[in-house]
Amino acid sequence: MSRCKAVLLCASALLAAGGASAQSILSPTPAMPLQVPDTATPRAPGTGSTNRAEPPAPVEPGQGLVYLSATFTPADAQPVRAGIRWRVFEERAEADGSHKLVMQSDEAAPFFALPDGAYIVHAAFGLAGVTRRIVVNGQTTNERVILNAGGLSIIDVLGAAQLPSQKLQIQIYVPDRNGSEAKLIFANAKPKEVLGLPEGNYRIISTLLDTTGISGQTSTGNTTNSVVSADLRVQAGKVTEATLRHRAATMTLKLVNAPGGEALANTTFSVLTPGGDSIRELIGAFPSLVLAEGEYIAIARHDGKTFQTTFKVQSTLDRDVEVVAN
Repeated sequence: MSRCKAVLLCASALLAAGGASAQSILSPTPAMPLQVPDTATPRAPGTGSTNRAEPPAPVEPGQGLVYLSATFTPADAQPVRAGIRWRVFEERAEADGSHKLVMQSDEAAPFFALPDGAYIVHAAFGLAGVTRRIVVNGQTTNERVILNAGGLSIIDVLGAAQLPSQKLQIQIYVPDRNGSEAKLIFANAKPKEVLGLPEGNYRIISTLLDTTGISGQTSTGNTTNSVVSADLRVQAGKVTEATLRHRAATMTLKLVNAPGGEALANTTFSVLTPGGDSIRELIGAFPSLVLAEGEYIAIARHDGKTFQTTFKVQSTLDRDVEVVAN
């Protein structure tokens, strides 16, 4: 799918950071149409084609030619040029209740020669889809469906740097009007990828992953407490670009006999919020972890003794945190 440059229509953001606090900035700019580049090439009838200047091959008796196309909104004059998956099923259900797949195409505007009868046509653009019943009776039929869909592109940044996909877990939810729970519809969206979505309201939750991977350390899980969320609306025929700003840094923990001293091996570290909520458990001489901006307590256990210190995290300022054994 095209990595369109786009805009934010409307959004608000907040950060839930397990005791730390931070802010997400989403800047609205004028909306732009959703455009998908035409990458299709002409094909023979029955496999789909976007080139209708070429006359189709004659259909056999008892068949009809069906042209399919789609638009994002009812007001669009031009059809969608790419990114659609078409499937045509027999209307009559099988014994198990399923419908037999007759034809399918990834072309934007395919045409099929189909035997006379009733069919179900389904057009999918990302997670947006529409179904239409058609009847073939030996005539040429033009069917245009309205997807009522738009695009969503998500960009996550830390400071001035854009975060790569391997450092993120991006989830997309649909709010439930009748309850407090939201329905998860996309568990692992990719940054900057334009997702096709039905028009409507969505919630994005972006979690920064801990990929420090320092040799000799172990920890419980790789998610951090840097979590940014944004509520926004996707409009049909337009693409929304949401820029989510994480505020976090990488901290390297050390237990030392004196400031600036050598880190002691076989140390177990616990990182807590000022309220006592546990953030992470780590083992090693100098384990690292990513933390959201805020205040924390580091507890070190070594040879049956326990030591602790408090420290602050400033966004993008990676540093060592020394716990002095005294």
